[in-house]
Amino acid sequence: MSRFVIEGGYPLRGTIRPAGNKNGALPMLAACLLTDEPVILHNVPDIEDVQVMLNLLANLGVDTQFEGGTAELCAAGLKSTTPNPDLCRRARASILLAGPLIARHRQVALPPPGGDVIGLRRLDTHFNGFRELGIDVHTGPAFVLKREKLTGADFLLDEASVTATENLVMAAVLADGNSLFFNTACEPHVEDLCRFLIKMGAQIQGHGTNRIAIQGVGMLHGAEHTVGADYIEVGSYLAAAAVTGGELVVEDIDDVEPLRIINRGFNRVGLSWTREGSALKFAGGVPMQVEGDFRFGIPKIDSGVWPAFPSDMMSVAVVMATQAHGSILFFEKMFESRMHFASRLIDMGAHIIQCDPHRVLVQGPTQLRGMQISSPDIRAGMALLIAALCAKGHSIIDQAQIIERGYEDVIGKLASLGAHVGKE
Repeated sequence: MSRFVIEGGYPLRGTIRPAGNKNGALPMLAACLLTDEPVILHNVPDIEDVQVMLNLLANLGVDTQFEGGTAELCAAGLKSTTPNPDLCRRARASILLAGPLIARHRQVALPPPGGDVIGLRRLDTHFNGFRELGIDVHTGPAFVLKREKLTGADFLLDEASVTATENLVMAAVLADGNSLFFNTACEPHVEDLCRFLIKMGAQIQGHGTNRIAIQGVGMLHGAEHTVGADYIEVGSYLAAAAVTGGELVVEDIDDVEPLRIINRGFNRVGLSWTREGSALKFAGGVPMQVEGDFRFGIPKIDSGVWPAFPSDMMSVAVVMATQAHGSILFFEKMFESRMHFASRLIDMGAHIIQCDPHRVLVQGPTQLRGMQISSPDIRAGMALLIAALCAKGHSIIDQAQIIERGYEDVIGKLASLGAHVGKE
C-alpha cells in the first residue's frame, strides 16, 4: 500500500507530454498471442495494469521485454492457456486474453477478472459472441472455452462493450469466413487496436464505427505499432491546471478527435483550450463559469457510449464543477457505483446533492479543505487527487497505488508542474 501527501493551493504551470493510452495498450499486449512472430509496441505506459498484463503473458510462456515505453513480445514459446488466477484478480483487462487464446488454441481456462469496483461489469456480451463464433463456454470457478472450428458470424452485441468488441475482433480475425459485428464500441482505443491488427495482417473494415466487418485469415505476422496518447490523462491534467488557477501546455497530441469529445463536457463547466500545431494550450486566468442551458434550465453532463462524454472523465468533471460558478447536474449512465466517491468531496466541503447512485447536483464554487481520504478506484482516485491540489491545507490519499494503475508517474508529472506532492 502507498499513499500520496499533498499540500493544496499551488497553481500548476508548465508542459507535459501524455503517456500512451492504457486502454489501448492492454488489448494490444494481449494481441501478441495471435502470432508466433515478434511484436513491438511503442509508447506503452509504465503503469501497474501494464505490468500485470506483462506478467500474465510471461506466465503463459510469452517472451516479454519492457523498457523505456517499448514492449517487445514473442509468443512462439507459449506453454499454457490457463492464465494465473492471482494475476487475473488484479486486472479487469485479463479478460482480453480470452479472444486471442481461443483463436490460436482449442481450449482455454480463464479465471474471473478483477479490476475496479465501479458497478456491474457484465461478461455476457463476450460469451454470447464467442458462442456465435462456434466456441463452447462453460462457467464455474473458471471460464472454460472450447472449440473445434472457429467460424465467422453475424452478431449484434447487446451492449457496446469496449472489451467485448476487442475480444470478439481478436477472435474473429483468425476465424474461417467472414464476421459482421453490429453495435460495436467506437472508442479511439478500439480503433487503435484494429489498426494494429491490420498491421499484423488482419482484414478489418469499419473500425471506429458501430459496424465492424472482418474477413478471417489463416495467420497473422509480427508488427510494430505506437500506442496513441491517453486522452483521459490529458483531460485529467487540464482539469488539475484549471481548478488550481494555473496554465498548461500538452505537447505531442497525435489525435485531437478524442479531446473534442471531452472538450464538449469541459466547456459546460467553463474550461476551454486552444490548439497550436500538435499542442494544446490552456491559458487560465478566467474564473470557470457553468454554461447555462437555453430557457434557463439547470445544465447537465451525461456519460454514455462513445462519442458521448466518457464515463472515465465524470469523476474529474465533478471536481471541476466544485470550482465553477453555477449549478450543474451529472448523470452517470454507465456504472452505478461511479458516483459513490462524491461523499468524500462532500466531506472536503463541496456543495453536492447525491440524488441517487447515478446523479449528483453540484453547486460551486466552494473552497475545499484538505483531509485524509482513500482512493476507491483509478478515476475517482485521480479526481480526489485533483481536489486535494486545489484544497486548502494538507491532504493524504490512502491506497494511492490504485491511481498508479492508470496514470504513469503521476507524482513526478505533478511535481514538475509545481504541485507540492509526495509519495510515502
